[in-house]
Amino acid sequence: MKTIPQGNRPVLTQTENNTTLWVGHLKHGVNDHVAGQTFTCPSEGILNNIQIYSATVTRPGALLLTLHEFDAATRTWGPPIGQSTVQMERRDNSRWIRFELEPVALKNNVAYGFRLQAPEALIGIGESVHESKHPFNFGMAWNGGTQHPGKGDYFNYFSLAFKVEMCA
Repeated sequence: MKTIPQGNRPVLTQTENNTTLWVGHLKHGVNDHVAGQTFTCPSEGILNNIQIYSATVTRPGALLLTLHEFDAATRTWGPPIGQSTVQMERRDNSRWIRFELEPVALKNNVAYGFRLQAPEALIGIGESVHESKHPFNFGMAWNGGTQHPGKGDYFNYFSLAFKVEMCA
């Protein structure tokens, strides 16, 4: 397990996990399932990692995370401003997975999002569904497919289990 670099601090965490969102390739389909999470950055700083909760690894393989600026009004993903790949193994069930990123400056109150894709693997990502009277207010969960990149469905009452850490 890697140690957290000195000066890192969590700026946004959503650790509740009561359901699973699948990322990757189902054997019977041609469309890979892609998942993501948008968030409004609560402070200014240098981002160097994002963590997601791996609920289960059904088929091991590479899991790619890309970080984007996100236009919440038009629900448009900007080009990637960071990316990281982790090789997922069966032993990665029920654990936090850390995606190391080249340092990226994030701005206070600006919307960003990350997407997860696993072309040969099938990974269950921890997710939370919130009661209908209290939507998540920091962003939206997103899921789509590789046949229509950038398109998909957004949900205020769902959130991936994730942690955003920045250098102080």
